[in-house]
Amino acid sequence: MANHVREFFGGVGTLLRGFTLLLRRPRLFMLAALPALITSLLFLALFVLLVVNLTDIVGWATPFADGWDPVWRGLVRGALSVAVLAGSFLLMVVAFTTVTLTLGGPVYDKVTELVEKELGDDPGELDESLMASVWRSIRQSLVIVAMSLLVTVAVFAIGFVPLAGQVVGPVLAALLGGWLLAIELLTSAFDRRRLLTIRERRRHMGTRRMRVLGFAVPTYFLLAIPFLAVLVFPAAVAGAVFLTRDLVPATPHQPGRGGAVPGPNASGGPVPGGPGGPRA
Repeated sequence: MANHVREFFGGVGTLLRGFTLLLRRPRLFMLAALPALITSLLFLALFVLLVVNLTDIVGWATPFADGWDPVWRGLVRGALSVAVLAGSFLLMVVAFTTVTLTLGGPVYDKVTELVEKELGDDPGELDESLMASVWRSIRQSLVIVAMSLLVTVAVFAIGFVPLAGQVVGPVLAALLGGWLLAIELLTSAFDRRRLLTIRERRRHMGTRRMRVLGFAVPTYFLLAIPFLAVLVFPAAVAGAVFLTRDLVPATPHQPGRGGAVPGPNASGGPVPGGPGGPRA
């Protein structure tokens, strides 16, 4: 138990280290915050629209409860309202990350490069054509958004359970939403280590789940707060590099060289299922 707690707070520490590093470079910090600001304004408008119309949406979704006792009708519709909000938070945070990383791709790649060089043993940029990189990024982002939709549906369904659903739904959204968020944020640092698939990211994340959740869950909640997300997002990108180094004890690579980075328990051989294996 103590080790799990230590691992969780170690994950929180990676996010804080990202803040600390970028605060020493305010120009880069502000530049990296700009794409997050644009995306925040868009998603805040969508969320306000949802909240304003939430009562009508829940009423439309539960016409069968119109004739119920007011207490039971209120419980069911209240639980469903919480589920809709929790599911929407999850979907919006994951989609926010996807859109922001796409919009500010070159800037966030620069943040990743800065952290790598600051720490030493930079694996180097991935030697991949622009079209291949864009297509892979789009494909993987669609997979992650689809996964977040499935989690949203699950949270929505759990929300129909009175009382318990109002607790379990948001907790499930935070844990699974944070995990999906981490998969997205780790992309750039994993790409530099020639670990190019969602499967490879998940496998390495699974070796230290509590550390990943320590990074992902606080980041998930912070990114759900409008405008605070603008400051958190650049730090989360930087923190993801620190986390990646914890998950993948990498040996330096030269740009253009292929092959996977040895895994946490490997003695120098390639990770099973690495490049050449099936890709997400």
